[in-house]
Amino acid sequence: MDVHQPANPKAVMIILLSVLTLGGCGGERQAAEGGAAAGERARPLTVKGSDTMVILGQRIAEEYMKTNPGTVVQVNGGGSGTGIAALINGTVDLAQSSRAMSDEEKASVRQNRGAAVVETPVALDSLAVFVHASNPVRSLTMDQIKQIYQGRITRWNQIGGPNETIVLYGRENSSGTYDYFREHVLNEEDFAPRVQTLAGTAAVINAVARDRNSIGYGGIAYASEVRPLEIAAEGKAAVAPSEQTVADSTYPLARHLYFYHLEGAPERVTDFVEYTLSAEGQALVAGVGYFPLTQGGATGGASEGVASSETSGANAP
Repeated sequence: MDVHQPANPKAVMIILLSVLTLGGCGGERQAAEGGAAAGERARPLTVKGSDTMVILGQRIAEEYMKTNPGTVVQVNGGGSGTGIAALINGTVDLAQSSRAMSDEEKASVRQNRGAAVVETPVALDSLAVFVHASNPVRSLTMDQIKQIYQGRITRWNQIGGPNETIVLYGRENSSGTYDYFREHVLNEEDFAPRVQTLAGTAAVINAVARDRNSIGYGGIAYASEVRPLEIAAEGKAAVAPSEQTVADSTYPLARHLYFYHLEGAPERVTDFVEYTLSAEGQALVAGVGYFPLTQGGATGGASEGVASSETSGANAP
């Protein structure tokens, strides 16, 4: 004889409803997670920083958006310091910089954002010193450039040019190019007060192209209607800025250009960086007028030791 009690229909109904509810919650959660991921991918990628690099960032963004329909990349200048500050404050995904971030800036990123910073060299550049196309001076030593920008050499005839006053143009102090020049040419000493500071290398180039007695400095990609000088390091022959002399470091003002983002940044950020490092991206670097990373000149991608897994977990904006 069957001793089991018949199933309570109300209990069966409650269990069935519970199963359906749980299944529905799981589906909704998966849909929500999928929607969040899609939403994250659809967000504009914001890039900000170096005016030297803005033409590079914009060119890469144009081609990246063509090959990735539906993506939006917004690139703005303002100076390396401005881009780094935006990364520290959480108002940008990717900072462009024509100088390496300082240890203090990296510490600020970690403190403010809860994650380490990832440093990625993406191109090579020569910081060039430009003169008017008609200027007879073809080369200068590093020491002569320093004396010019500190106001100790004031006339072109002191260095083989005409008997005219040298007109000085430079970058504003938020610029990575300003910082690099001050460190590597002036040895951290001050510029002469009469240096006219301009916002962006393009403005420096335009000023030098109009003034036959002027001198300026900036990234080699901007060299149009002006002449970059050959430069001699102490005890060495003067060399012109070129892909070869930058890659082999015989040009004394060779440097890397950098991307910075948070460790654990979203895919839309890391994909853009990877695209820039790809063969297609490096061809765009060369097309803009900078020099692609080479086996001899590259540092091998993201710098080791800069990002720390113990602080990962924060996302870029």
